[in-house]
Amino acid sequence: MKVFFGSIVAQLLLNPYVFWRGWQAIPAKKSWRIPYILLFVIELIVFFIGFFFHKSLPDDVMVSILYHCGTWYIYLLYTTMALLAIELIRLSNRIHAWYPKWITSHWAQTKRTLFFVVILSVSGLIIHAYQAVINPVVTHQNIIIPKGTGKLDSLTVVMMSDLHIGEIIGKKQVEKFVSMSNAQQPDMVVLAGDLMDYESRFAEQMHAEYDLQKLKAPLGVYAVLGNHEYRANRYAKLNWIRKTGATLLIDSVVLIDNSFYLIGRDDYINKARQPLNALTRNLDPGKPKILLDHQPWTFAEASMNGIALGLYGHTHYGQLWPYPLLMKLIYECPYGYYRKGNTQLYVSSGIGIAGPPYRVGTVSEMVVLHIQFK
Repeated sequence: MKVFFGSIVAQLLLNPYVFWRGWQAIPAKKSWRIPYILLFVIELIVFFIGFFFHKSLPDDVMVSILYHCGTWYIYLLYTTMALLAIELIRLSNRIHAWYPKWITSHWAQTKRTLFFVVILSVSGLIIHAYQAVINPVVTHQNIIIPKGTGKLDSLTVVMMSDLHIGEIIGKKQVEKFVSMSNAQQPDMVVLAGDLMDYESRFAEQMHAEYDLQKLKAPLGVYAVLGNHEYRANRYAKLNWIRKTGATLLIDSVVLIDNSFYLIGRDDYINKARQPLNALTRNLDPGKPKILLDHQPWTFAEASMNGIALGLYGHTHYGQLWPYPLLMKLIYECPYGYYRKGNTQLYVSSGIGIAGPPYRVGTVSEMVVLHIQFK
């Protein structure tokens, strides 16, 4: 079990800056400043308790610390962004004075007003970001694939990636995922990796496998591994996934209804996984090939091997703005529908989350693929 170690950046860099600017804005009275100091001190104490004692603390305590530290991190991130925007405005006024006189003559009141405006705005953003996680959207995507020699004319596929069942995504969310999927009446369900978060015991203790067993799809439920399946408790995670009733595809191929192939790759993190051409070499070229792969690094390989449709997850589309901008620099396509030659691809932003339960500028989504074979 880990505290989100990435939030230590916020503790060391963002905390002092936000504290300093807030200190300048609040009234110079003990009734204000003592509670203000205590707020930051208590947060630091909670963070370092989790940081140093995460291996020995009870799970319930650690989950509370994760929520606390994750929320504080988001607050710091967007408060800092708001304060930096204000700094730019102040800099522009120094270059060319344009502030109205009532601002310069009431500077203390202006700073205090801005302080509360920033707090209320970030609080509203946090609430919206949490709602985006607990209320996933359904994204519909139409796909046309050459029919080949198969008998199917159409296919409805529910795709879920990055469930991250564990410390934050619990049983109620898994039940919601299953209900959403069944409401679409899919022919097939595919789970594109990262079914579990860091530790396996949370999914095991909540018996989330029983919920996933309720997924309804006449052509089956299929899953591949993600990078999180290669973290702690790897073999326990493999055993648990098999209990969900899903067919786990690890560098393997299954022929669906004698109409198309579903190819499930091992995760990209395993450098010993088989190349795609080894998996497709002996397949009937007259039948379409659908590829299920967690990390979206293999577009050219998919195109060269005649994949009709490639399905991916992993990126979360950055989860929190402005990280989507970074994702666009890292991945050829970090989110959504894309074409590479004759191969169509879809990269999902994921139905779950990694880290704190917030999304800004992205969505938690279930993808429904409406495939026509023509």
